Amino acid sequence: MSVEPKGKSLTGFGLSDEDVEIGDHFETPSREVTATVIEAFAEMTGDRFEIHMSDVAARRHGFPARVAHGLLVLSLVDGLKNNAVARFRAVASLGWTWRFSGPVFAGDTIKAEVTVADKRTTRNPARAVLRLRFVVRNQWGGIIQEGENQLMIYRRDMA
Repeated sequence: MSVEPKGKSLTGFGLSDEDVEIGDHFETPSREVTATVIEAFAEMTGDRFEIHMSDVAARRHGFPARVAHGLLVLSLVDGLKNNAVARFRAVASLGWTWRFSGPVFAGDTIKAEVTVADKRTTRNPARAVLRLRFVVRNQWGGIIQEGENQLMIYRRDMA
């Protein structure tokens, strides 16, 4: 389900359930995905599939250059969200529904548009859950990843 950013542009730290409405949105900072970042992720995870490690191998598989791990990009997007101009009073991420729409190559720069797609309170009156819709683009504006994150946050004056 696509949710267009029709609400207000969010800014500020410590945003709670009462501060946001469906359709409110913000943009993350950008981040270059360097070969060094790809290599560090491969070292940390053990995922050394050859398209991530070599331009030559990536070309053998039909890519013009080495490709960043999809999960690396998702991890970077979560970090970018946590460093954006709008920050929630988060408790925990409850899950991701995600799609890798296009490759990210070493040297690409990414950023995300984040829109509040839904919100609901929980049984705990101090907490709510936001469904955040992400569209991640490269430096040319191409969509390279997209999906949703369920984020548990505090309600105002409840925690």
